[in-house]
Amino acid sequence: MSQPLNHLGQPIGWPVRDWAPPPPPPRAPMRGHFCCVERLDADRHAAELHAANQADAEGRMWTYLAYGPFASLEAYRAWAEPMSASADPLCYAIVDGASGRALGVASYLRIAPDAGSIEIGHLAFAPALQRSPAATEALFLLMDRAFTLGYRRLEWKCDALNEPSRAAARRLGFSFEGIFRQATVYKGRNRDTAWYSVVDGEWPALQAAFRRWLDPANFDQHGRQRLRLSALTRPLLYREG
Repeated sequence: MSQPLNHLGQPIGWPVRDWAPPPPPPRAPMRGHFCCVERLDADRHAAELHAANQADAEGRMWTYLAYGPFASLEAYRAWAEPMSASADPLCYAIVDGASGRALGVASYLRIAPDAGSIEIGHLAFAPALQRSPAATEALFLLMDRAFTLGYRRLEWKCDALNEPSRAAARRLGFSFEGIFRQATVYKGRNRDTAWYSVVDGEWPALQAAFRRWLDPANFDQHGRQRLRLSALTRPLLYREG
């Protein structure tokens, strides 16, 4: 189909019909088979999160975040308390379904209902959560809620040098949009930012891919995946990068 034109013959965007700005994300928990994603509460979660993070003795999980590592529980609580109260970023704790312990943090941020745009970020996963079905499920739950609420665009941004985050974006079905050069400064150094997105028209196929991967039948008795998520999502990417 050709691009619509206005009365001056200029190309313009397609009409967006039957859409209204969605509400801000609620604080209600999101429950899955492997985890529960619940509103971050410093009183409830800080001690468990800090203890879990201590398993990362090198501080590798903090390299590409603007904060951390935290040498003490008091320092971590000083970060967690204002983040718990914030509406944007809106932070959640990821609670492992097997142990019942909080093992990670994720958030919505840059929440723009009028544009129908929202971002997932502030990902701080302790070693016990990394590369686990619970980690993937937590991000699926956040993605699914955003589109269920009516957001049109879901973003993922990271330091362009952060290859693990870029690989995670691709695996989760986020398509590459480009590099914003010298986008910001953090920890005293430059950051070029890699941008990724999923838009609402892509979500039904991605949602089906996640559900197929998260099916307990996709894991053997040792918890090992039978089918890789990237095998399901890679064909759905608009653009890799």
